Amino acid sequence: MSNPLREGEWVRVTDAKGRRHNVRLESGKEFSTKKGQLRHDDMIGQPEGTVLTSSLGGTYQVFRPLLREYVVSMPRGAAIVYPKDAAHIVTMADVFPGARVVEAGVGSGALTLYLLRAVGPNGRVSSYEMRDEFAETARRNVEQVVGEDYPPWTLTVGDLRESVTETEIDRLILDMVDPWTCVHVAAQRLVPGGIVCAYVATTTQLSMFVETLRADGGFTEPHAWETSMRDWHLEGLAVRPVHGSVGHTAFLVTSRRMAPGHRALEKTRRPAPGAYGPDYTGPRPSGV
Repeated sequence: MSNPLREGEWVRVTDAKGRRHNVRLESGKEFSTKKGQLRHDDMIGQPEGTVLTSSLGGTYQVFRPLLREYVVSMPRGAAIVYPKDAAHIVTMADVFPGARVVEAGVGSGALTLYLLRAVGPNGRVSSYEMRDEFAETARRNVEQVVGEDYPPWTLTVGDLRESVTETEIDRLILDMVDPWTCVHVAAQRLVPGGIVCAYVATTTQLSMFVETLRADGGFTEPHAWETSMRDWHLEGLAVRPVHGSVGHTAFLVTSRRMAPGHRALEKTRRPAPGAYGPDYTGPRPSGV
């Protein structure tokens, strides 16, 4: 049998109605359900996909939780980066095996786990978090998946703008209230062609970050977007969207670092009327 369930692992137990429970396997223990007890010893040593019967006749299927299932159910100190956004960050920021990634704002560690999976054992993720309590929650959540003292990951409690030690960064991920204040770090530490990616909640933050990148001149024209996700109900001919959906969670922005001494090509089209009118107080591109 390949890779059986082991003591100390977390598993996800699901009944026929789709109700899910996360259980950490411990020899000799039992898990209580509405339909009786499930013995941990009946799960330990079994393959994923095993169907078990509880003491009162309920049936449950057992799998290791997928990463997307784990991150939405793990303890939180701060809001998490949801799987739909983490997938876009990894893809659109082109986080590759062996990459040197720095993230500012570790939150509860959800994005950290996706970044660690993307860079692999030969890459590196350096996380910076300003709040002790968030850092401790993130550390516990990440170590639950990758184990303690995982070489590709370091967590620093401190301000990236003051504490960063990495001199050559392939990808810089900013999940913070004011990512525009880190543009100088991106300009100094990103390798030519490296990518900076910001995760922001509001249009004001989005505008400030984009205009700061433009005013710097050392980054390509920023690309901004958001994603929505809608599940579907599937039952015979009753095929329709579910009544709820995951709509706006955040805006994502990416831009690439130019080579030293080279300025990005400026947009040739004229700004929209009023784009930089008297009410605009942020940084302005040259010539505006």
